[in-house]
Amino acid sequence: MTDVIAPAMVTSPAGASTTAVDKTVFTGWQAGLRYGWMGFPLAFVALPLYVVLPHHYATTLHVPLAALGALMLGARLLDAVIDPLLGRWSDHLYAQSNPLVLRWGGVAALALALGFALLFFPPVNTPTALLVWAGLALLLTYTAFSALSILHQSWGARLGGDETQRSRIVAWREGWGLLGVVLASVAPFTLGMEATTVLFALALAGGWWAWRQAVQPPSVARVHAVRAPEPLWLPFSRPAFRALLAVFMANGIASAVPATLILFFVQDRLQAPAHLQPFFLGSYFLCAALSMPLWLCLVPRLGLARTWGLGMLMAIAVFAFAAQLGAGDSAAFMVVCALSGVALGTDLALPAALLAGTIAASGDRGQAEGAYFGWWNFATKLNLALAAGVALPLLGLSGYTPGAQDATALRTLTFAYCLVPCALKLLAATLLYNLIIRKPPCNDAS
Repeated sequence: MTDVIAPAMVTSPAGASTTAVDKTVFTGWQAGLRYGWMGFPLAFVALPLYVVLPHHYATTLHVPLAALGALMLGARLLDAVIDPLLGRWSDHLYAQSNPLVLRWGGVAALALALGFALLFFPPVNTPTALLVWAGLALLLTYTAFSALSILHQSWGARLGGDETQRSRIVAWREGWGLLGVVLASVAPFTLGMEATTVLFALALAGGWWAWRQAVQPPSVARVHAVRAPEPLWLPFSRPAFRALLAVFMANGIASAVPATLILFFVQDRLQAPAHLQPFFLGSYFLCAALSMPLWLCLVPRLGLARTWGLGMLMAIAVFAFAAQLGAGDSAAFMVVCALSGVALGTDLALPAALLAGTIAASGDRGQAEGAYFGWWNFATKLNLALAAGVALPLLGLSGYTPGAQDATALRTLTFAYCLVPCALKLLAATLLYNLIIRKPPCNDAS
């Protein structure tokens, strides 16, 4: 493996010159493994938190849907609010040294493992006590998850490179992440939550060890004036970021709604056998992982934005088809999971690569990645909060409860799972075309 770093001068919008890396040749499976492995446990924990946990608390622990939805909304909103602050904290750590970043990454990993265990093994059993316990455990888990994610994402963005290289760096991280999600989609159902928790802790330890061996981003050396710390709202002063964030949020809500409702749809609308549930989830994420090299092959020809848009259109077609499915259509839904997984490959590999290009084109690389990814993760979690905090209570108010089989309840569930995401994906594709493809805010991110 050869890691080549070519220095170049980068001038910030404020006029202060800095020495930074213009391109880091990120090649070889060793480089991808060492940096990307942390994506495995980070993605592994996401599926149990956002998919399995609501279903577990509603069906196994018998927490009312409305109260559960309100708790998830509040916890995720609070979690989202602190992400920009964690982003500035990340920039502060990077300004000091990469080893300091790695040490704090280890602390966050330990806190994340502890929070995950507390969530799924509560020592209380009444609905009120469960809600309080879950709220506190979610706060710990989400904060640790956010800190670790932002530190890791910023590391990759600071490596720099052109569109192809940025997409490759993100693809290694998200590719390992997808493998983690595939395992997480099977482990809780086949191994049980005890073994899943142990497996997650081991994956976190391995990811942190590999990250310590990864290609390090260069330090930024001030040449002229020393710039004051960038304001928290800096990313929103960049038109390219505002445009990309609008697309990302519309598309993210479209993906978060079916992720929250899939188990309800499978059990009640399709009436699929329980043993098929891990195969639905596994095929979805496995196909996403397998599709990423194919999407990356299109990037040099179409660009990041157009390739992402193609994935959105594919997802719309697949979910429109899924709306026609009913009881007994498990085989057809397996196809839906596979094809929607292929479309998911673009959502995972391309938006963060577009963001890295936006940061570089705005002159903020090597100085404000944490701020950008803090707001980026804020948007991600806001999407998930809205999906759980709005979709679940609305389903409950519309007459749907887990296990319902009346026609009205099932139509409501189908509308929420299939057609709402189609409308939101169409909105995202429209914004992508108008704000980025047709009128690119900056050439590097188009």
